[in-house]
Amino acid sequence: MLKGSIPALVTPFRNGALDLDTLKKLVEWHIEQGSHGLAPVGTTGESPTLSHEEHETVIETVVTTVAGRIPVIAGAGSNNTAEAIRFVQFAKKVGADAALVVTPYYNKPTQRGLIAHYTALHECAEIPIVIYNIPPRSVIDMSPATMGELARMPRIIGVKDATGDLARVCDQRISCGRDFIQLSGEDATAHGFNAQGGTGCITVTGNVAPGLLSRMQEACLAGDYATALEIQDKVMPLHKAVFTEPGLAGVKYAMSRLDLCSDEVRLPLTTLTDETKALVDDGLRHAGLLN
Repeated sequence: MLKGSIPALVTPFRNGALDLDTLKKLVEWHIEQGSHGLAPVGTTGESPTLSHEEHETVIETVVTTVAGRIPVIAGAGSNNTAEAIRFVQFAKKVGADAALVVTPYYNKPTQRGLIAHYTALHECAEIPIVIYNIPPRSVIDMSPATMGELARMPRIIGVKDATGDLARVCDQRISCGRDFIQLSGEDATAHGFNAQGGTGCITVTGNVAPGLLSRMQEACLAGDYATALEIQDKVMPLHKAVFTEPGLAGVKYAMSRLDLCSDEVRLPLTTLTDETKALVDDGLRHAGLLN
């Protein structure tokens, strides 16, 4: 169900407010460009600075606009289990295909606490759940053994793995089984992640280069890693440039250069420095996206 290039969709703003018209246009563009799914209201969607009402508005708008044409993995994470339950239940209510749930940040729960958190979310709604493991942001790291225990629950179907450790793909396949969906959460290593047994990437750069990254993922899924590597080399400078500052600010600037949306972000994030803008422009040119 979940594979290929799945952009972690940005949330466009205009003068501080949600820009829903642009959001709908982005959804249509991603479908035209061949994206295999969309993941709204993750970190790249600026979930930390959206109100609950804005969060739910974005999810519902994306689900309604997609209208079943590609899967929607709705961001539904929180470090407050009760709040995450609300978001998971809302994702189910509006018809999202799955909920993306980050490991609770700041609280630093134990592995036992992680099991309790995800069990509560599993039981709260009949919707597939994708674990989002990103230790650099959440501080805690879900072990393959813990993931294997959770994978025995019928609706915990996969992981977005942003550990950067390619050996994890093999460890998690052993712990969780071959049917457990493993999606990369790191653009720069997505090609290698697939070679280890992954089936796709929830991608930041896919917001601005969806056609290239969809073709790269399709080549990987077909076993044509030579073609995939050619595309990876083409987009690698853009991957690096986008993440020079926080990735969502980098990719929003890149999108603004292609007239896709504003580069506006919410504090405490800021728009890019001129030096970083130059790096992103160079990356866009290397990828053939900017003259």
